[in-house]
Amino acid sequence: MRSSYLENDGLGLAQLIARGDAHPREVLDVAIELCEEVNPQLNAVVVPDFERAREQASSMSNRPSGSYGGVPFLLKDLYAGMAGLRLTNGSCLYRDNVPDDDTFLVERYKKAGLVVFGRSASPEFGLTTTTESVLHGKTHNPWHPDRSAGGSSGGAASAVAAGIIPAAHASDGGGSIRIPASCCGLFGLKPTRARVTAGPDRGEGWAGFSTNHVVSRSVRDSAALLDATCAPAPGDPYWAPQPDHPYIEDVKAAGKRLKIALCTETFNGAPTSTECRDAALAAGRLCEQLGHIVEEARPRVDADRLSRNARVVVASNIWLAIRQRSAELGSDEPRQDLVEPLTWAMARSATKLDASDYAEAITNIHAIGREVGRFFETFDVLLTPTMAARPPELGAAALTQTDTDLHLSTLQQMIGYTQLMNVAGNPAMSVPLAWSTDGLPLGIQFAGRFGDEHTLLSLAAELETAQPWAHRRPPIWAGSPT
Repeated sequence: MRSSYLENDGLGLAQLIARGDAHPREVLDVAIELCEEVNPQLNAVVVPDFERAREQASSMSNRPSGSYGGVPFLLKDLYAGMAGLRLTNGSCLYRDNVPDDDTFLVERYKKAGLVVFGRSASPEFGLTTTTESVLHGKTHNPWHPDRSAGGSSGGAASAVAAGIIPAAHASDGGGSIRIPASCCGLFGLKPTRARVTAGPDRGEGWAGFSTNHVVSRSVRDSAALLDATCAPAPGDPYWAPQPDHPYIEDVKAAGKRLKIALCTETFNGAPTSTECRDAALAAGRLCEQLGHIVEEARPRVDADRLSRNARVVVASNIWLAIRQRSAELGSDEPRQDLVEPLTWAMARSATKLDASDYAEAITNIHAIGREVGRFFETFDVLLTPTMAARPPELGAAALTQTDTDLHLSTLQQMIGYTQLMNVAGNPAMSVPLAWSTDGLPLGIQFAGRFGDEHTLLSLAAELETAQPWAHRRPPIWAGSPT
C-alpha cells in the first residue's frame, strides 16, 4: 500500500478506495506513518489530529461516497475552522482557540469524502511569504532544509512536496498558494475572487484579496477539488461567475490556441534575478512550441499605488483581528505581548489611518482591477515568473526579523509578480516548469481573465503533459527519508 500511496495523486487514491483495493483506514495509516517519518525534519504539520481521523476512516464503508472518499487531507492553520480542531492562525494570540463549527469550505471538503488528520503550518495571520512563527517554529523546504517553503501556505506545500499527502488546503492573499507552490515544486492555483466561499463567519478575506484552494502535485487534483468547493453559499456578499462546465473537463480536453503576454518585470519594482527571468523566457518558448502566440506585454500598474493601498487593507484587517481576539481573551487593550514584532508594526500602522483612507484604498484597488481587466481584453493569459528570486533562506522574511530592510526586500521579491492578481481578483497559477542550477524549484505564473479558471487549467494540463514534473522528488521524500 505504501508504494501505491506514494505513486498516486488524490484522485488516484480515491479510485483505489472506490474499487475496493484499499480501505480508507489503511490509506490513512500510510499517510500518518509517512508524516511521522518526515515531519520532524520539516515541521509542516503542526496540529495533528490522528485519532479522530482514524475513527472517521474506520467508520467509513469500503466504498465511501464523494469524489475524494477516504483520501487523507490537511487543513491550513489559518481561518479554516473545523469543529474540535485547534486553530491558531500561527499566532500565540490564538494558541488555545478551538472552533465549535465547520466553515462552509470544510463542510464541502468533508462532503467530498476527505479525511482531515491535522493542520499544516502558517505564519502569524498569513502575513508573510515564509512559514515561520514563534508559536510553531520554522517549516523547512523538502528540496533544501535551510530554505523557506514559502508562505503563507508553506506547511501545506512542504507536506505535499515531501509525499505526505497528494494535495492540501491552502489560501492566498498576496501569493500564498503560488509562492509555496513555486518554492516546493508544486502546482498551485489561486482561484478568482469569491470563487470559494469564505462563510459563514466571514464575507471576504482582506477586502477580497484572499481566497482558498489547494496546492497539489497534479493539475487534475486542483481541478477536481475546485469542482467540489466552488459554489456560492447563502449570505455570500458576492460571488464569481459560475463555471459552465466542470473544471475536471478542462484537464481532459484539448486547449485552444492562446494569445499569451510575457512579462519579466515585477509590478512592485523589485528586481528579478537572471535565473527567474530565464525560466520565464523558457516557459514562453515552450508555449510557442505548443502552438500559442507569445508577445512581450504587461499591465501598466503604478507600483507605489499598488503597494500602498494593499498595505492599508492588510494592516487594517490585522489590527481588527488583534483587537477582536484580545477582547475575547478579556483584555481591555490589544495584546502586543502575544503577537510577533513585524505583525504588531504592520497592525499599528492602521491606527494612523481614518475611515476615508480605507475607502480611498478600496477605490484605488478597484481602479487597478479595471486596468488589469482592460489588459485581458487583448490577451488570454499573462506569463511571468512566480517569484523574482529563488526560495530564500529561512529567517529572511520572518516576522521576527530585526533587519527590516532585509525583510522588506525579500518580501517584495517574493510577491512582486503575485500580489497584483489578488488586488485585481483574477485567477492565477504557479506551474513547476523550472529548477535552478543547484536544484531548487522555480515556478512560472500564468494569470487569466476574471472568472476564467477554465483556460488556465486547460493550459496547465497541456504543460503538464509537455513537461511533466510528478517524477521530480526532493531529497526529503516520504518514500526514502534522509
